[in-house]
Amino acid sequence: MSFVEIMKSKAKEYKNRLVLPEGTEERTLRAARILVDAQMVSELFLLGEPSEIAAAAAEAGVTLSGITVINPKESEWADSFAHAFYEKRKAKGMTLEQAQKDMTDVLRFGSMMLMQGKADAMVAGAENTTASVLRAGLTIIGTLPGVKTASSCFVVDTKNPEWGANGVMIFSDCAVIPTPSSEQLADIAASAAESCAVFTGAEPVVALLSYSTKGSGGDKDENVLRVREAVKLLDERKVSFSYDGEIQLDAALVPSVTDKKAPGSPIRGKVNTLVFPDLAAGNIGYKLVQRLANADAFGPFLQGFAKPLSDLSRGCSAEDIVTTAAVTLVQAGKK
Repeated sequence: MSFVEIMKSKAKEYKNRLVLPEGTEERTLRAARILVDAQMVSELFLLGEPSEIAAAAAEAGVTLSGITVINPKESEWADSFAHAFYEKRKAKGMTLEQAQKDMTDVLRFGSMMLMQGKADAMVAGAENTTASVLRAGLTIIGTLPGVKTASSCFVVDTKNPEWGANGVMIFSDCAVIPTPSSEQLADIAASAAESCAVFTGAEPVVALLSYSTKGSGGDKDENVLRVREAVKLLDERKVSFSYDGEIQLDAALVPSVTDKKAPGSPIRGKVNTLVFPDLAAGNIGYKLVQRLANADAFGPFLQGFAKPLSDLSRGCSAEDIVTTAAVTLVQAGKK
């Protein structure tokens, strides 16, 4: 099966609950219908004014049977959500009145549904900006324990079993942090390793990439030093996955080159997760492989959040939303 087929199959098996905050958006409505009909969710929530959602659904030719519509402004959860948000943010100047106002926003309300255990995963971004989705996620959901950084990954299916986990590799970060610090790179590596385990089922083997291998680039360029320091931070954290860096791409992937440039590397011949030194390298890297190797690139998928949250491109199709939802539902795990 392809990566997408595997994710859809697992989503159907896990039967998690999904919230789609953009309830009046046509592609979102179509995706919601597909997800419910395919039994990939145990419950699906659309957020917004019920009459507006009903009108949009009718115009799109989508029935709402089996879908739960919630109006954040009138929900029975509105007060408890506002109080929870106030308690979380009052040290930073949040007032209860502001929290009540903020909870009428569908992105914030959806995020609080995850935090309060009312839903297991959220997908948004068909009509909201990435910045808005991330802001809601960071202020309400936050990051995993021990991880301060929210980032992203692409799942790249090279269709060549010689690479990664039966041809599938994780590329990170390719969409969120332009120039990550050493600590952020270490967080990205940890999150990417978790993504690898969830998406491929394989033991993560991580390469922290650079144009330098083990000091070959000298000791003056900050771009090399950031990666080198990130590896030291992973050492200090005593993470459970295999990793190495700073290392060049060929030294990471080709055993004969590894033997020359990084003899004794613990990742020799086993790499399935690539951590790029910055966003430019990551974005260029996944697109090069996608175009020149005719690989399939899925994502970006957000990682590092305390609860599963995914952002969409505003140019996405309904099927893109279905795929992203399946992946995010799988990130929520099997209950």
